[in-house]
Amino acid sequence: MSWGSELWDQFDNLEKHTQWGIEFVEKYTKFVKERSEIETSYAKQIRNLSKKYQPKKNSREEDESKYTFCRAFVTSLNELNDYAGQHEVIAENLTSQIISELSRYLQELKSERKLHFHDGRKAQQHIESSWKQLEAYKRRFERDCKEADRAQQYFERMDADINVTKADVEKRSSHKARQHAQSRHQMASDSKSDYSSYLQKFNQEQNEHYFNVIPNIFQKLQDMEEKRIDRIGVCMKTFADVDRQVLPIVGKCLDGMTKAAESIEPKTDSKQVVESYKSGFEPPGDVEFEDYGQAMKRTASDTSLTSSREAKEKPVGKSKGKLWPFIKNKNKITLNSHVRNLIEGSGPEDFSHLPPEQRRKKLQGKIDELNKDIQKEMDQRDALTKMKDVYVKNPQMGDPASVDPRLSEIAQNIEKLQFDSQKFEGWLAEVEERMPSKSDTNRRSGLYETQNNLTVSNNSTVSNNCAQDRERPLSSPDGSYTEEQNPETQVKANINPVLPTSSTPEFDDEFDDDETLPTIGTCKALYPFEGHNEGTIAVAEGELLYVIEEDKGDGWTRVRRNEDEEGYVPSSYVEVFLETNAKGAMTYI
Repeated sequence: MSWGSELWDQFDNLEKHTQWGIEFVEKYTKFVKERSEIETSYAKQIRNLSKKYQPKKNSREEDESKYTFCRAFVTSLNELNDYAGQHEVIAENLTSQIISELSRYLQELKSERKLHFHDGRKAQQHIESSWKQLEAYKRRFERDCKEADRAQQYFERMDADINVTKADVEKRSSHKARQHAQSRHQMASDSKSDYSSYLQKFNQEQNEHYFNVIPNIFQKLQDMEEKRIDRIGVCMKTFADVDRQVLPIVGKCLDGMTKAAESIEPKTDSKQVVESYKSGFEPPGDVEFEDYGQAMKRTASDTSLTSSREAKEKPVGKSKGKLWPFIKNKNKITLNSHVRNLIEGSGPEDFSHLPPEQRRKKLQGKIDELNKDIQKEMDQRDALTKMKDVYVKNPQMGDPASVDPRLSEIAQNIEKLQFDSQKFEGWLAEVEERMPSKSDTNRRSGLYETQNNLTVSNNSTVSNNCAQDRERPLSSPDGSYTEEQNPETQVKANINPVLPTSSTPEFDDEFDDDETLPTIGTCKALYPFEGHNEGTIAVAEGELLYVIEEDKGDGWTRVRRNEDEEGYVPSSYVEVFLETNAKGAMTYI
């Protein structure tokens, strides 16, 4: 249906309707703009969230990358960051494809509407002006007709009046009255002709106005409005397409998150825990059975079981356990926490503060890092050498001597890196040489089991209520090592337990014994031990000592330097050689 034929008399309503259409376009543009701002804000928040939980450099979170679930989380964060990028793409496309287009179209729409209604008002004013002119011709024709009628009536009255005096006849003859009446009739006839002519012209203009001019203008307005509606529909479709275009990439981001989640391997992570915290120390051996029910003397075959002083009878109810070098105190830290602090903390260049296994890994990692740096420097050297050759063959390209300072600097760097690499390789070889092998561990463990079985079988009549003279190490309720913190002492990374700083009657009694324990073998210190705590003895690396009491499964061996100096050292710090008559010929580390 055409607006021109159906709405020819609705000029004002069409003006209001088209103005409302423009306001709707402005409203929709504002809606899309706010949606774009929401997408931008959402993308920013997602990016900040992803950045917030990304692993920080030089922190504990770098070590977490060893675990599959941590790597999966990092991958998910990266995918989430890409996901945020797609929302930024949505915001950009909404701005460029809808907001900008509608803003430009609005200006065109307003200009076009203004032009059409200007033409409509001009045509309306013209027809109104013609109507007023027609009314003027009509009123003049009416006035002239009335004047002619009055003149005719006056003439007729004068001509028919018998009472007219001679003087009146002389003043105004009937001839003049007749001429006046005729003149008025002529004017009325002319007015009629003008009115008729202009009426015909007005009808033509009116017909042109309502059947041609106005329909054409309204048709343009109708086309403009339909174009506006079509543009709104296209923008709404684009609004949906903008989201649909990023769906494949968003799907890939979500697939990446799913794939990362599926890559998590619990078994691998469990194995990584072992690799991260394995110290390389051997677990303590079995605790030997010690008989308090009958007097026993140290002999050549059982020197490790008890001492002559221990053969003295003591009331079972009042006997106290022999103090082990593991005690509970307020400065207690767990093994895992301690190992991690040592590994992550600063220490000597050779990582001697770390347990053997962790030290080996650190040294190997340092060597790999140095080798990469060496290769990088060598690649730079090769590239500069080729450049120098080009300069030699083509002097116009550059001065060959300009490359020499850099080559000399690289050569010095390579030499230093190779020196450092050899140094770390030497330390690594030293660590691998000192680390116990699996065969040694199995042999030692089997020997402990044999000794324990022999002891129990020879003392089967002992009461089960007799007290043990030592507490088992690693027996803290929370399963943690305990150690006395000493600010002047550097904590060893092999987490050997520390003796109490305060004296106890049990430990003092053992060393105050008048009888001197016999020597059962010798040992060589593999590592330096400072022995700050009471009951321990300081040893230097490579020092030879006498063994007077072997390790009973607590991780400590009792040694003697001379008649006045004796104490405990960590068993993992020494290589023990027992005498042939002391539990057979046995050597262990």
